[in-house]
Amino acid sequence: MAVFRFMRSRFLALTSTLLTMAVMLLVNFTHVLPAQAAASAAAVGRTFSQQYSPPKAYDSAELTGEDFSGQELRTAEFANANLNGANFTKANLEGAVFSASAIADATFHQANLNQAMMDTIRLMRVDLSDAILTNAMLLRTEFRDVNIAGADFTDAILDKYQLKQLCAIANGTNSVTGVDTRESLGCR
Repeated sequence: MAVFRFMRSRFLALTSTLLTMAVMLLVNFTHVLPAQAAASAAAVGRTFSQQYSPPKAYDSAELTGEDFSGQELRTAEFANANLNGANFTKANLEGAVFSASAIADATFHQANLNQAMMDTIRLMRVDLSDAILTNAMLLRTEFRDVNIAGADFTDAILDKYQLKQLCAIANGTNSVTGVDTRESLGCR
C-alpha cells in the first residue's frame, strides 16, 4: 500500500510539472507570434545572429546582492541561482523563468513580472510591493513574510493555499495598473 501511495504521489508531481510546462509554452508561444512576424518583416537582409538574441541565462549563478534594478531582463532564466539580497526594483522581467532558486531578502518593487514563471521557489522576506505579476505562473512557490502591498496578481496562476496565504496580507493598489491587490487575487 505504501508503494502505491508513493508511486501515486510521484505520478501527480510529474503530471503537475508537465502541465506547468505545457501552459508556459502555450502562453509564450501565442504571445510571441505577432512580435516575431513584425520582427521578421523588418529583419530582411540581416543575419540570424543580428535578428535573434537568446535570453540571458543565469543558471546556477551566485548572484547574492546583485543589482538588477531597472534592467531589461525579458525572458531571462534563473535556474538554481542564488538571488538572496538581489535588487530587481523596476526591472522588466516579463516572461522570465525562476526555477529552484533561493530568493531571500530580495526586492522586486515595481518590477514587471508579467507572464513570469516561478517554479519550486521559496520567497522569504521578499518585497513584491507594487510589482506586476499578471498572468504569472506561481505554482509550487512559497511566500514567507513577503510584502505584496500594491502588487497586481491579475490572472496569475496560484493554488488555493497560496491564495489563502496571500489574501491574509493583501492590501493596496498597483500604481501602474490601478488594480487593487485583493481584487487581483480574488479575495473575499
